[in-house]
Amino acid sequence: METSRGEPIALANRRANMVLAVLCLEPGNRIDREALARLLWPDRFIPQAKGSLRQCLLDLKRKLSEHGIDCLVISRSEIALVPKSLQSDLMALETALSSADPESAIDRLLAIGNRPLVQGPSLNPEFDEWITMRREHVDARVRAALSEAIRISSKAARERLLEAARARFPSFRTFNRIPDQATIAVLPFPQIDSVGGNFFLADGIVDELSTRLAGIQGIALAGRTSVAAVTEKNQTLTEIASDLNVSHLIEGEVRRDEHGIEVRIALISGQSGTEVWSDTLTGTIEDFFESRKMIGANVIAAICRALGLTASPAPSRRMTRDREAYALYLQARAMIQKIGVEGAFAKGIAFLEQALEIDPEFAECWTALANAQIMTAAITPSLERVAQSTQAARCAERALALDPGQGHAFSILGIHEWTQFNPARGLEMAFEAYARDPNDADVCSRLGSCLLYLGKAREALPYIEAAVDRDPVYGRNYAMLTSAYLSVGKIDEALGAGQRMADLGTPAIWLALAQFVAGDKETAVETHFGVRSFMGSIFMRPPGVPPMDDAARDAYFAFAAQGIYSGKETDRAVYCQMLDGLHSSMPDPYDSTIAFPAIAMGHSELTMKIYSGCIHPSNMFILMSLWIDHDPINRTIRHPSFMDFAERIGMVEAWDRFGWPDLIPVDPRTA
Repeated sequence: METSRGEPIALANRRANMVLAVLCLEPGNRIDREALARLLWPDRFIPQAKGSLRQCLLDLKRKLSEHGIDCLVISRSEIALVPKSLQSDLMALETALSSADPESAIDRLLAIGNRPLVQGPSLNPEFDEWITMRREHVDARVRAALSEAIRISSKAARERLLEAARARFPSFRTFNRIPDQATIAVLPFPQIDSVGGNFFLADGIVDELSTRLAGIQGIALAGRTSVAAVTEKNQTLTEIASDLNVSHLIEGEVRRDEHGIEVRIALISGQSGTEVWSDTLTGTIEDFFESRKMIGANVIAAICRALGLTASPAPSRRMTRDREAYALYLQARAMIQKIGVEGAFAKGIAFLEQALEIDPEFAECWTALANAQIMTAAITPSLERVAQSTQAARCAERALALDPGQGHAFSILGIHEWTQFNPARGLEMAFEAYARDPNDADVCSRLGSCLLYLGKAREALPYIEAAVDRDPVYGRNYAMLTSAYLSVGKIDEALGAGQRMADLGTPAIWLALAQFVAGDKETAVETHFGVRSFMGSIFMRPPGVPPMDDAARDAYFAFAAQGIYSGKETDRAVYCQMLDGLHSSMPDPYDSTIAFPAIAMGHSELTMKIYSGCIHPSNMFILMSLWIDHDPINRTIRHPSFMDFAERIGMVEAWDRFGWPDLIPVDPRTA
């Protein structure tokens, strides 16, 4: 640290050095004195530790005063920095990033390099663990600022800034639409087998091709969910490419007979349907079970040459060597893609658990199991959603222990952190997932959704648009896109995204919301009433509630549609009263069927009661609509108790670290 005249300030007290450094890491935060004393002197009784901290702070304050620096705010319970009283290289970097000064940001990034934040000798295991977490928080905050700076910079500055970012974060990736980027869909390979038996080689080759291509810079890969949906329609290749919005397709087939195996793979132009490149591979089952090496060395390199790209090193994968475990994993993946098919998730989970019994070190299978569990909690009726999220997190942690490159596992951990009222950590995990696996459509959408839940729609929008580009036939992505457009005031775009969601056969809940915001209340009422036909199928029934007969269902949806969208305060008040009753009587009082109308009608007290009581993977998705600046939706964020509510559920901590939401640019309590 230096004075304003450039004179070095030497602090002989190691702990005083650490205290000042930690304050500079997060200058807007206050540190609890007792907690800090326990961390710095864990082997002392708390009165002794507090006395030692008191002396440490006196020494620090005296040393700083010798240089004319008065930067500490010390109370009986907390320690903080006087705002803007000190300058550090980290503060200067964040200032450059937030002020759209890419040249200064590049210089400061390169100067910092990959040095750890807060350098110094180890004090004790408790403090070391705590400071490691602080470093992770700050690095995540810097990555978020870098992503936004890169997004808004000119092309030339963007490339230099990205290169500088990788000096600190070697795996740093950010979504950037490149006009000549290759967009590819890997289609399912048919399997022609005259031998018979439990044989899933075609699925395995498609899986390996998809994973390898997703790791190559310059290629955007269509999501598996959309590919599966489109290929069921019996369309031509050019029609498939058009629906998936891709420039190229990869197709092929697998043949097996008593003499061996033959695999044909071809790269097809999406515009013309003509073959750009093809190859045929032959060998034994043993050759193809080890086909990852063959595909990496030959097929991927050839596809990249045909596209004019340079193949990057193959991603590290901790796959299984057991054929039965791999076959079960592939069957499970196919089942889990069948969203809306009753029992599909349960069967998929059973297959994955069987695979892990055979090979407990199969990292990608642990990630797939974590994803299946979190999806079960999100989109199927359950009274154990937080418990399911906890189990998903344990599986994700196991995957990462085996293979730290499992980016998708980080995104699942991020979802779970929201259920623990820790959205700051959730956003860190989402950014970490994206840094490792930016071409995964689910990773991209989960980062966008996490930003959207926190009211940062402008920052979220590029990631959500990227998720839609990569998985264009997945209705949930269009729900997020509709909500994001509404949050930034792009009403026409929101209507288009909502209509696309409806066209895909997904319940048009967010289309009705967009129509209401656009002022077309009558149509919004009709659209919401039409959602009733999905009840109990794609649109889940509240858990623990018996099925309604058609007459009761129609009556309820008519009543709800009027309450949410008629614009009549009397209709709204009566439906709000009904929701209060449902909240007190339903088996899951936090279900999304209560949370969504509470937010849409600006029923502030109920909204805050729901999310203060329980956040789970189903109602979490509804939080994105909280930030639409339209009456009565915006009554909740304008409620006098909203900031206290946001503090309770961890949002304020996230905003302090990653920037405040679009509609609340600064903390109104201190402004």
